[in-house]
Amino acid sequence: MNAAVKATVDAFGGIDILINNAGMSHTRRPMLEIDEAEFDRLMDVNVKSIFLFAHAVVPLMRKKKSGVIINIGSTAGIRPRPGLTWYNASKGAVNLLSKSMAAELAPDGIRVCAVAPVMAETALLPTFMGGDSPELRAQFKATVPLGRFATVDDVANATLFLASEQASFLTGNVLEVDGGRCV
Repeated sequence: MNAAVKATVDAFGGIDILINNAGMSHTRRPMLEIDEAEFDRLMDVNVKSIFLFAHAVVPLMRKKKSGVIINIGSTAGIRPRPGLTWYNASKGAVNLLSKSMAAELAPDGIRVCAVAPVMAETALLPTFMGGDSPELRAQFKATVPLGRFATVDDVANATLFLASEQASFLTGNVLEVDGGRCV
């Protein structure tokens, strides 16, 4: 992480935007079937990574009195699904810590927001669904009013907007990219 920050600063002279996009999940199953090692790894990837990058990047942004941090949360932290309790908790932490970071860092000219996608067409999809079949896909799509999963482009476009000058008065927002699931 420190090497990545140093390489970025060396190549570009600073960091204007940080997108914390690391994420993983446990396979959908009852919460007590998740052992401590899997729980720790989940929290390390989904939450501690943001802590570590904040320590590495916020001081640089404070010196410039500007910056944007976007954390990738999830609708799982807003409207959780059964069988993903610890994942839901980790993404709820991401959503809330984004708001808390925004409140603390606003006086430094640093904006912080989160993007909260619904399940997307990625390699993690079978993990969230607890398998992969046309029936499971239909079952999960039926919970999204627009009737589809998110795409990588949906998430990227929301992230680009939040990082842009068009969103210069937004901080502390958790932007749901969910086809209406959280309505």
